[in-house]
Amino acid sequence: MALASTVNRDTGDTREIARGLRDRDVALLQMLVEEYQDRLVRYLVYVLGRRDGVDDLVQETWLRVMERGKSYDGRSRFEPWLFTVARHLAIDFLRRRREVSFDAEDDGRLVVMAPVSQAMSPFALAARTEDAERLAAALQGLQAITREALVLRFMEDMSLQEIAAMVGAPVPTVAARIYRGLAALRSQMEERHER
Repeated sequence: MALASTVNRDTGDTREIARGLRDRDVALLQMLVEEYQDRLVRYLVYVLGRRDGVDDLVQETWLRVMERGKSYDGRSRFEPWLFTVARHLAIDFLRRRREVSFDAEDDGRLVVMAPVSQAMSPFALAARTEDAERLAAALQGLQAITREALVLRFMEDMSLQEIAAMVGAPVPTVAARIYRGLAALRSQMEERHER
């Protein structure tokens, strides 16, 4: 089976992936790793707001995919299922470190319990232009729950329904997070531009 970049747009491919995961097909897992590794790393870096710890979480995600692959039925795209596995591991990681809660919202604002890192932001490290640097700084300033919604929608190209199912929130809540995130980004970008 050859995985194309549109692997989960076709029902046959998703069913083939589901069958391979049920059978614990190591060759299939290797193809999935090759196809999704970079996206998974990017997602976790954005969710955690840093690079350290991501490699362990990615490895643990793939182990969980193999262990719990039977739960993927192939009726929907593989990406939301994969990112849900990674998200749960990231939440557990953050809870252990007691840094950020994806559960606690107060007036739409995420409760941040401690600074994530004193090191340079992974967003700033990835920036290659002045606009990218401003965007990276603005993204870093967003609440993790808002940043996650933006990343899933615009970088991972997931639908509002897929994101809602993944994060366990109603579609209007996800839409509101994206709307608030875009407004905050716009405001921060304009503010930084005026400086």
